[in-house]
Amino acid sequence: MKIRLDYGRRGLEVDFPGQGVTVVEPEFIPGIPDPGSVLRAGLRSPLGSEPLSDIVSSSDKVAIAICDSTRAMPSGLVLPAVLEQLAHVPEDNISILVATGTHRPSTDRELAEILGVEIMDRYRVLNHVCTDAENVVNMGTTPSGIPVNLNRTWVESDIRITTGFVEPHFFAGFSGGPKLVAPGLASLETVMAVHSAELIACEKSTWGIIDDNPLHSSIRDIAAMTGVDFSLDVTLNNLHEITSVQCGELFAVHEKARAFTRKTAMKALPKAYDVVVTTNSGYPLDLNLYQTVKGLSGAARVVKPGGWIICASECSDGVPTGTDFADMISRMGKPADFLAALADPGFRRQDQWQAQVLAQVLTRARVAIKSDGLTDEEIKSAHLEPVVSIEDKLSGILDENPSASICVLPQGPQTIPYLEKD
Repeated sequence: MKIRLDYGRRGLEVDFPGQGVTVVEPEFIPGIPDPGSVLRAGLRSPLGSEPLSDIVSSSDKVAIAICDSTRAMPSGLVLPAVLEQLAHVPEDNISILVATGTHRPSTDRELAEILGVEIMDRYRVLNHVCTDAENVVNMGTTPSGIPVNLNRTWVESDIRITTGFVEPHFFAGFSGGPKLVAPGLASLETVMAVHSAELIACEKSTWGIIDDNPLHSSIRDIAAMTGVDFSLDVTLNNLHEITSVQCGELFAVHEKARAFTRKTAMKALPKAYDVVVTTNSGYPLDLNLYQTVKGLSGAARVVKPGGWIICASECSDGVPTGTDFADMISRMGKPADFLAALADPGFRRQDQWQAQVLAQVLTRARVAIKSDGLTDEEIKSAHLEPVVSIEDKLSGILDENPSASICVLPQGPQTIPYLEKD
């Protein structure tokens, strides 16, 4: 049985055994035939808000937060519709902020691919840099004591607009909405506090959970403190086509987009599996090993303790090397020991949350990875097993356990499985 796995730009075809294989994919929703018209209609008739064009005056300074190059957000389609509603605002008054969080800045080439050359030429496009102390403003602290430092251009603008896409997220519950503000436009200090080891370790800080999720609650508090005047969230299918559009008040928009996503992208399964084969949803989501932790985390929800997770992730951008994440995973030692070390209040490293989730996965299952962008040494240093052929790896597992049950997630974390009992 041949199954195409999302892998890089081209995909990867894998021949699976003919029996004993469960394939789990999101419910396919066709893309909206005319997304431009739907976007414009949403902007004119929003949820809980006046139309975008009515809330912005010609003298306002406007900041628009967008996703960076690691996300499949179709900003090149969404932004023209937003900017059309801002035609009465001088172009010099509009700033497009790439909500990088702690990621590296998007290159000009990546931004041109995301936005299109015309938008790049006409508008100010700025990468947020979380370590640039001169470019953040302190906004106080959240009720839980998290220091809030946000991008200066964002804070000093008169009108703030978020544009994102909503999918299940491995510790924030869902992406999109308030996540464009934090971690998207937050300082490293703020991101570290929101992604603390304590909050990541909470059992409620996981896929699809909003209520009592302390991490998501902190994100919402930060977004509310700075104020978001208008929000646009979309949902996407596996072809990265827009399947729904929600516009208006930040939290009302996010709630409606979450409900849509929960029905299509989360699947209950009756049992756990000996082997879970997954991906990180292909390009651009599988650009590096850092992002690939999401795919591993999703698979870990339905793998038996001590079972195998096999992940196909191209990682054309590497680990990436030279990052705190790369250093931490290479020095991790036993994953359980690393998790214990995180409990030390003195432990503080950028991207520790991603290493923490990887360690959580490794305490549950053995992990193998097929990747053309990583060397065997890089894979082994992350406590993973390199594989050249997924078929050969499966064959070896079945030789040891002929009755091994296999679950396949061809689109990776675009489908989040969970056990019915949970």
